[in-house]
Amino acid sequence: MTDAVVRRLVLYGRPGCHLCDEARSVLERVGEPFAEIDIETDDALHAAYLLRIPVVALDGVELFEYVVEESMLRDHLGRVTGR
Repeated sequence: MTDAVVRRLVLYGRPGCHLCDEARSVLERVGEPFAEIDIETDDALHAAYLLRIPVVALDGVELFEYVVEESMLRDHLGRVTGR
């Protein structure tokens, strides 16, 4: 039996952000599970991400900011998951 590698895909954003809504839609279409973090709940996150949201990260590595390119995300996830 092989242990599956669990990857953590995260969307950093905030309520009322139309670019965040668009990024969420892309992530939902891609179909990989993801966590969504509201940067307004933490002062450090707010300071780090406010001018860059949405930011999408995989295992702590930032892949996209402002706009999430669906085809690029699919290609990247395919490489790291072997699909």
